[in-house]
Amino acid sequence: MEECKYQFSWDRWNCTDNALSMFKPNTLPANRETSFVHAISAAGVMYVLTRNCSKGAFEQCGCDLTNNGKKAEGGWTWGGCSDDIAFGEEISEMYTDGVENGQDARAAMNRHNNDVGREAVRQTMKRVCKCHGVSGSCTTKTCWLQLADFRAIGVFLKKKYKKADKVDYVRGQLTENNSASSKRNPGLKKDMVFLEDSPDYCRENLTVGSRGTLGRECIRGGKTTDKYEKKSCKRLCKDCGYVPKRITTEVTSSCNCKFHWCCSVKCSQCTKTVTKYICVQRESKNRRKNVRKKSKQRRRNKI
Repeated sequence: MEECKYQFSWDRWNCTDNALSMFKPNTLPANRETSFVHAISAAGVMYVLTRNCSKGAFEQCGCDLTNNGKKAEGGWTWGGCSDDIAFGEEISEMYTDGVENGQDARAAMNRHNNDVGREAVRQTMKRVCKCHGVSGSCTTKTCWLQLADFRAIGVFLKKKYKKADKVDYVRGQLTENNSASSKRNPGLKKDMVFLEDSPDYCRENLTVGSRGTLGRECIRGGKTTDKYEKKSCKRLCKDCGYVPKRITTEVTSSCNCKFHWCCSVKCSQCTKTVTKYICVQRESKNRRKNVRKKSKQRRRNKI
């Protein structure tokens, strides 16, 4: 869920606390956001089990030695301790799909997106290699597969989310939306799918998992921000009928820390001004006029 919040930190829907509804009755709409939650939850279960398996936490699994000793096209050899994703995948399927035993559209959608999440773990596996030879030369090279950082899986699934397909449920199968054919589109197998359109998430509506964007922080400019983040004030505030308000606060933190023999660290307290923007209600014309009148009156009184 932390990764979900990170991936949607500048979206109108920002992975609300009640989003993890996998093990509750289907309380949230069968939309694109719910599909992402199921996918990343299934991926998370598989990821943690696979990682702990490689660390020796379970007696029934360890390294995946299936390919060890085989030569690859690049001249290197499979070896080492590859992460046993087959174990993690099997238990994840039992755990996450076990609650989706219905024969309806929602259960089919959830099981499908669980598969997409587990496939994301497979697709993001990275090859790690070690060279062997005299004086650091790479006479021979041994490689194995390792789990990627979970951030890579989050990025992978966010791309799937953006390209998700709306589907229908026809004769027990998920089909392309408005498709007259009852045959399942093979392309759907790798894609995230959803049954219902999403709301705009501008206003609070806990029934659909929306906290609204009023009071949300957004970003204006900045050298370290990407294009999507730079447009967050428009997306979160302006397009939802709010305006971004500039707020300045002072933050105090430790700085200029020095080590003194022996043995303590002494720091100064530094204060810096931090500027941020939040979405607020647009002021009415009458209110703005009153503010301007009061401002003019104060200037006259000073004169």
